[in-house]
Amino acid sequence: MRILSRGDVRDALPMAAAVECMKEAFASLSRGDATVPPRTQLASRNGAGVTLVMPARVDGQPGSLSVKVVSVFDRNPVAGLARVQAAVIVLDPGTGRPLALLEGATLTAIRTAAASGAATDLLAPPGSEALAILGAGVQARSHIEAMCAVRPISSIKIFGPTPANVEALIEELAGRVTGGPAMSRADTAADAVREADIICATTTSATPVFEDAHVKPGAHINAVGSYTPWAREVSGSTMARSWVAVDERSAAWTEAGDLILARDDGLIDSAHVRAELGELVLDPELRPPDPDQPTLFKSVGIAVQDAAAAAAVLEEATRRGLGTAIDW
Repeated sequence: MRILSRGDVRDALPMAAAVECMKEAFASLSRGDATVPPRTQLASRNGAGVTLVMPARVDGQPGSLSVKVVSVFDRNPVAGLARVQAAVIVLDPGTGRPLALLEGATLTAIRTAAASGAATDLLAPPGSEALAILGAGVQARSHIEAMCAVRPISSIKIFGPTPANVEALIEELAGRVTGGPAMSRADTAADAVREADIICATTTSATPVFEDAHVKPGAHINAVGSYTPWAREVSGSTMARSWVAVDERSAAWTEAGDLILARDDGLIDSAHVRAELGELVLDPELRPPDPDQPTLFKSVGIAVQDAAAAAAVLEEATRRGLGTAIDW
C-alpha cells in the first residue's frame, strides 16, 4: 500500500501528461471500456456542504479501479481549510486489494483542468493566445497551467470578485507559467472576456459570470465551476449560440445547471449537446464546421477521470519511489 501526498501527486502527474491521460480516459468511456456508476451525494445535516462518493473502473489499464470520496464545504476557508477535501483509494482490479491512498483534492484539481485542456486542444483554434480566467481559486491556478500546456498563451486576464485574491494569484504564478505570458487583473468580467480566445469559468457563482455580448466569434469556453442543477456560470444565450461538448451526457443533463436552466428557459433541447469529450477524441471530425461559432465544454466531473489519473500517478510514483509504502 502506497500513501501519496499532494506533493507526490503533483510530481507524478505533470499537466501535459494529465491532458493526454484525460483524452485516453474519455475515449475509454465513449468506447464502452469504462464503468462509471452515478455518484452518491450526501449532504451535511447543517447544509454546510456535501460529500460525494465516486467509483469507477477503466478496463485494460492496471490499477484503474478507484473510489474517490470528495467533500465540498463552502465555509471551510473561514476555518483555514480548503473548500475541497478528498481522498482516492486505488484498488487492484483483479483482487480488490488496496494499492494506494492518494490526496484527492490535488488530483481533482489536476484532472479537472486537464479535461478542459483536452477539450481546448480539440476545439480551440491552434493559434489561440489570449486567455480569460474567471475566478481566482484552485481551479483558476490549474486551468492557467492546462491552457498553457495546449496553446501558445501570450496574455492572461483574470477577474474575480475579490481583487486581492486575483493579485495574490498573479504574484504566485509570476515566473512559473511556461512561456511567461503577461498576466493582469481585469476590473470587470467584460474586460477579461472581450478579447479572449479562450475563456475559463472556474467560479462558485450560481449565476452567469459574463455576458454573451462580450464573447467574440470563435472563442472557446470551458465552464467547470458549477455542478448542480440550479447553478450556472454561463448564460442561456451563450449556451444557445455555442457548439457544446460535455464530459458525459447523462451526468451533464442531471447536474449541469448551465444546460438544464437553458433548456428550462426554452433556449435549447437535448440535441444541443453535440458530443462527449471522448467522442471528440475518437473522431476529431466532429468539430463544428463554422469557425465563428463559439465552442463550449461543460464539465461536471466524472469518476473515470479519477480512476485514470490515479492509476497514472500510482504507476509513476511506484517507478520513482514516491510516497510512503506501508504494510496493509
